[in-house]
Amino acid sequence: MFSLSSSVQPQVTVPLTHLINALHSLRSSVGSSSSASCKSRKHQEHPSDPELHAAEAQLNLRELGLSDLGNQQLTELVNRVLPCFSPQEAPLPFGGQTAWRTSHVSTNSFFHNKHGFLWSPTPVPAVVLMRQQPSLLQAVCAELQHWPVLVQRRGFKTLRSKTRRVQSAFQRPGESDGFTPSFIKGFLTRDKPGELESLDGLLKDKNVPAGQQDAFKRGFAEGFLKAQALTQRTQDSLRRTRLILLVLLLVGLYGLSKTPFISGLDSAVDPVQMKNVTFEHVKGVEEAKNELQEVVEFLKNPQKFTALGGKLPKGVLLVGPPGTGKTLLARAVAGEADVPFYYASGSEFDEMFVGVGASRIRNLFREAKANAPCVIFIDELDSVGGKRIESPMHPYSRQTINQLLAEMDGFKPNEGVIIIGATNFPEALDNALIRPGRFDMQVTVPKPDVKGRTEILNWYLKKIKVDPAIEAKIIARGTVGFSGADLENLVNQAALKAAVDGKDMVTLKELEFAKDKILMGPERRSAEIDNKNKRITAYHESGHAIVAYYTKDAMPINKATIMPRGPSLGHVSMLPENDRWSETRSQLLAQMDVSMGGRVAEEMIFGHEYITTGASSDFDSATKIAKLMVTRFGMCEKLGVMTYPDMTAQSPETQAAVEQEVRALLKESYDRAKALLKSHAKEHRNLAEALLMYETLDAKEIQLVLEGKTLETR
Repeated sequence: MFSLSSSVQPQVTVPLTHLINALHSLRSSVGSSSSASCKSRKHQEHPSDPELHAAEAQLNLRELGLSDLGNQQLTELVNRVLPCFSPQEAPLPFGGQTAWRTSHVSTNSFFHNKHGFLWSPTPVPAVVLMRQQPSLLQAVCAELQHWPVLVQRRGFKTLRSKTRRVQSAFQRPGESDGFTPSFIKGFLTRDKPGELESLDGLLKDKNVPAGQQDAFKRGFAEGFLKAQALTQRTQDSLRRTRLILLVLLLVGLYGLSKTPFISGLDSAVDPVQMKNVTFEHVKGVEEAKNELQEVVEFLKNPQKFTALGGKLPKGVLLVGPPGTGKTLLARAVAGEADVPFYYASGSEFDEMFVGVGASRIRNLFREAKANAPCVIFIDELDSVGGKRIESPMHPYSRQTINQLLAEMDGFKPNEGVIIIGATNFPEALDNALIRPGRFDMQVTVPKPDVKGRTEILNWYLKKIKVDPAIEAKIIARGTVGFSGADLENLVNQAALKAAVDGKDMVTLKELEFAKDKILMGPERRSAEIDNKNKRITAYHESGHAIVAYYTKDAMPINKATIMPRGPSLGHVSMLPENDRWSETRSQLLAQMDVSMGGRVAEEMIFGHEYITTGASSDFDSATKIAKLMVTRFGMCEKLGVMTYPDMTAQSPETQAAVEQEVRALLKESYDRAKALLKSHAKEHRNLAEALLMYETLDAKEIQLVLEGKTLETR
């Protein structure tokens, strides 16, 4: 609270802040009236209405109870309480009144900015905006020992406009550093050399005693040398790192220059001379060799064909299962004609970079045309020549095949270059690729027949030490469905088995072992099978053998064994005398009867309650044969010769009829096998006991047992 005593008014007690605000309003009204009478002023703010300021001042005085004071008394009160300019620095009066100015530059103290002086517990000398004699408020502040108010301090300057800010920057160049960010100033001044200080000056500044100055200098020198050594090591490490990075960059650029993305070239464009491969090395595919002989004649003597005005084929497509010798045939064509051979795989043209496959094909044909006549062989053609489809995932996938189509039969001639393609899936090729004018010839390379298998086996048996008494035809008869690669693997497995057993040559036993290993898997001699399961397996396999031996039109038996191989516990292998190109109804029924022999034997010997799951694969094969006879082969009297390729599309009545006929065929086959085993129960028992004793019996040994003869001790 602030107490004010006057001779003209009784004592009034008002809050200090209210009094200061009221006097400020009164002073503002006086200043506003003065500024209204002026025509121009250097620092002009937005003008205010004098009457508004006077009304606000009268309202504040009325609230404080000072409304009855006269103008002279109010002027005296204002002059005593609030500071004003000193007589020396006060501006010239204008119109007989004091001109108050508003400062637009803030001071460091909010109190100083508001009241015009800095507060201090002790009296301070007068400042610019203070009268010569201390005011009443200043005296009161000086007497206070503790200031209970937080004083706001700010170091910024409030400027009115951009023009004033620019002018202020020009007027105060020394203050421009305050607007520069610290990191910019550090960046600009980091290279400025600092002031160098001598060691003697440092000794004087640190007040080092005379007795310790030598030790100080020595320690300083050691530290300097260590720092210099550390700096040198750091620089050496950085230099080595930069060198390593430079070398890696150069190696990367060199490797990138060798990639197909840059050059588009590949080692496949280098020709190979196939002088050591001829048609003599190709066995079992005589028809394919005869068709390719025309290509060889063209490469050797093209005038022979062009003299009559005919056009030679541009491409030959080799179609066949894997391992039948398609690649070997292509090599033999180049070897027979003695021309350069260019080899490429279809997957080599499939790259992640757009346009690389087309670029490789262009380079391949460019090199081939330069060395014509020649042979280009593209293996796995379906990977590059597949059907063209619209795919948003691979919008550029058709560029490679389009380039291949253009090179084979485009606007530019392609004389003297024969393209041979090989594929296992001709149905996946694009129709434009297999039309006449591109791949004109389509040569089928099938799996070899028994004659071809015999030739292939004789060819590979010549390369190993083999028993002269071996007949390759016997092995060929038991390898139905084997390709040339499978037969080569069979001979190699037999040679490895003979080497493991320590034999000097390969015999028929090793060849049979290799064949069984490929067909049924390796022997599982480590499997521990109890006597009960062995006995069941022996009678099961004997049932198959008895039915096969005594059934007409059944394939001859090759071997019977109860040695576990792969997933099976036993096996009876059949050996056809010749390849079967077609099968009669009697042969199909015989196969079904042989399949039923195992389950029938288990039921007859051990009873219906002790049959096993070992006949599941037998039932699968028998059911498959019966379904084919009814739905595909027209061998059912009730349904006639009509075929039913898709049973799901048939009516429920037709499906029921088909199922009934299949059940009837299986039931008849089961009854025939059961009747045959009952009539040959003695032979069945003797064969099972022989299998339990010897584990494996071949065709001759089975015949001896069934004839009642004893076997020689092994």
